Amino acid sequence: MLRSAGLFFIQKTVRLVLLLTAVSIISFLLVRSSPIDPVQAYVGADMVRLGPEQREAIEAYWGLDKPLLQQFGQWSSSLLQGDLGTSMIYRRPVADVIGERFMNSAALMGAAWLFSGFIGFAAGALAAMHRNRWLDRIIRSYCYILASTPAFWIGLLLMMVFAVWLGWFPVGMGVPAGVLAQDVTLMDRIHHMILPALTLSIVGISSVALHTRQKLIDVLGSDYVLFARARGERGIRLFWRHGLRNTALPALTLQFASFSELFGGAVLAEQVFSYPGLGEAAVQAGLRGDVPLLLGIVLFSAVFVFAGNTIAELVYKLIDPRMRERGRAV
Repeated sequence: MLRSAGLFFIQKTVRLVLLLTAVSIISFLLVRSSPIDPVQAYVGADMVRLGPEQREAIEAYWGLDKPLLQQFGQWSSSLLQGDLGTSMIYRRPVADVIGERFMNSAALMGAAWLFSGFIGFAAGALAAMHRNRWLDRIIRSYCYILASTPAFWIGLLLMMVFAVWLGWFPVGMGVPAGVLAQDVTLMDRIHHMILPALTLSIVGISSVALHTRQKLIDVLGSDYVLFARARGERGIRLFWRHGLRNTALPALTLQFASFSELFGGAVLAEQVFSYPGLGEAAVQAGLRGDVPLLLGIVLFSAVFVFAGNTIAELVYKLIDPRMRERGRAV
């Protein structure tokens, strides 16, 4: 067992290294091919007063005057030493910016991840237990509609209803405007996080619900469930004894594997609500030509998604004995 676990982690490490190498090369080439002028984005409105000598000094400071291959070599060398560079927007180390912004995004994505998982699983189970009835049709209609609805549209709709019309929640930002950082309470942060988290949750419910519904329908049609029905088991007891384990495992695996969709949805939700998370920083870095920050966020997001997929695979192996046996056989 220890041998198979060691082989598993070695394979994952090799794949992660290859993934980060490919992502680094492709992202660097795409960013450098962007029509956005980093110097102009860095200087802003003062670009009209910038002389040729000053522009050359700025390019030399950020290494923009060197050939593309040399720029990539210097950036890769610093990356291997744990240095992601300095953000051109925030004038701070990229690692510090990512760490600060990720804490906000982690709270947002964590709340949305838990809410969408529980509600999606419950909705899928209810739809399967009431197959082809009015409750099943309502849940399926909800899932089909929202599965093709962009997250930013949902966010704008929620903002218009609950922030503008009803005034229950703030329009945006992560903390109240004009309040000192030391005076911001936990309830203030939660109050500003509710609408972005609700936006991500509403979109994420559909995939879990539809997957759970189909899986539970298959389970309820199996021979051992038919035998349990013949013995008089019905409703919640039948689901608890025979359906929960067989449907919870695929739903949990799907939920961990949805980290990429969750991160992509967070980018849109944070932009709509001006929430100070990692997604909002990525958009600003792209629009303003902050190459070090954008590349750092891309690498971090790749590790984040890879970690989610790895956790999903580990959970599947730990819960399902058949996967462990298959791993030993291989």
